[in-house]
Amino acid sequence: MARVDLAYCMSLPPGKAIQYLKNKGYAITWDWEELWQDAQAQAFTVAKVTRLDILQDIRDAVEKALAEGKTFAWFKKELTPVLKAKGWWGKQEVLDEDTGEVREVQLGSPRRLETIYRTNLQTAYMAGRWQTQMENVGDRPFWRYVAILDGRTRPSHRAMNGRVFRYDDPFWEAFYPPNGWGCRCRVTTLSADDLQARGIQRESSAGRLGTAMRTVSERSGEQREVATFRTIDPVTRREISVSPDVGWSYNPGAAGWVPDLARYTGDLAKLANKELRA
Repeated sequence: MARVDLAYCMSLPPGKAIQYLKNKGYAITWDWEELWQDAQAQAFTVAKVTRLDILQDIRDAVEKALAEGKTFAWFKKELTPVLKAKGWWGKQEVLDEDTGEVREVQLGSPRRLETIYRTNLQTAYMAGRWQTQMENVGDRPFWRYVAILDGRTRPSHRAMNGRVFRYDDPFWEAFYPPNGWGCRCRVTTLSADDLQARGIQRESSAGRLGTAMRTVSERSGEQREVATFRTIDPVTRREISVSPDVGWSYNPGAAGWVPDLARYTGDLAKLANKELRA
């Protein structure tokens, strides 16, 4: 997994990012794909966390890390003893209630904590950034995709670097970052004067967007639909089709600001209502 450089995110005012996270309800899931795409923006979940108290422990640590700019080292130190004490750690044999089979699964681990930390913070910051950019589209309606160009940059993200579309182009519905695990990309905004002064050409995704089927789980062989975009590879200069990672064909910011409380029942509804009215 590519590491996310969160230094840029940590320099942003976190208010809208915190609100995005607080707007989420809760969901219990076994596999990450059970809460699909934009539903991830509506509910906080961690795969294979089936106890609300453990889910709350993790969420509290994520919110504190976001609000106070805490590092992953702090996040790991804070959560590891708590999760170990509650038995959510290491590899364990558990019953899969859907299939009736007993299988070994990975619960808590340093690597899983890093994924939880980086994915949640990056998504929250970019959702907050999207909200701020939407408030300023009258002055800066053109958005530019910016990738970090180093040895760890995925070819698909490199191919999107520098592309400029209007804020309301359908491209952003599926490709606004983060659009994959460990995605380090972001979006900057431009005015009409910026385009003219810098000689930047804006594009349209019309006729270039599509869908394809990709494998979600090697274990089950299940496939789900992902968005695709036809563009030019900056290295080969040939036309290629790029797509977000499986499960990332949505815009977290656009999906995350109006939670649907009707989706939650029982204790989950109580917890969601408590969070949203805090």
